[in-house]
Amino acid sequence: MRLVLASQSPARLSVLKAAGVDPVVRVSGVDEDAVAAALTDPAPEQLVVALAEAKARAVLADVAAEHPDCVVVGCDSMLHIDGEMVGKPQTAEQALRRWKAMAGSHGDLLTGHCVVRLADGEVVATASAAETTRVHFADPTPEELDAYIASGEPLRVAGAFTLDALGGWFVTRIEGDPSSVVGISLPLTRSLLVRVGVGVTRIWRSTD
Repeated sequence: MRLVLASQSPARLSVLKAAGVDPVVRVSGVDEDAVAAALTDPAPEQLVVALAEAKARAVLADVAAEHPDCVVVGCDSMLHIDGEMVGKPQTAEQALRRWKAMAGSHGDLLTGHCVVRLADGEVVATASAAETTRVHFADPTPEELDAYIASGEPLRVAGAFTLDALGGWFVTRIEGDPSSVVGISLPLTRSLLVRVGVGVTRIWRSTD
């Protein structure tokens, strides 16, 4: 069975490929700010799940015509730190401010997941949930921080850090699922697939 990833994230794609899946990628183009604004005082988990659901729904019409029997996966990640939910920084200055606040501290990386199963082009099952992983940050030197911001990486990712690339130098440890910090939790996705009636081995690439 084909898995459709409703995300342009190269990190999520890389996690899935390493786990034996060759997804079809469809970019949702969801206005995340509009989705968030439509919610009334959401809990952190509710926010990331709502965004993941919006991304999955946004691609359904196009996907149904091309892949009428498939599962669509939408994800959204945000960092909860100091009582605030933060996504991708908009500017280098904002990324620097965030890192100065995060340095030597910790935050919770939340990733919302939504799995939608299509059969004959129709939605037959949906399952959603969020995964939370605590991330402990190092205290980079000013030179390290300037170089990291200048790389551009923090501007492309939720929370202004990565675990699997340059940002990994500045993460001292995590408590929870590393794949969720990268962008898609393999254990949670497997659980959601089961809930919509799809065993995970059905989406693995063929070895024939």
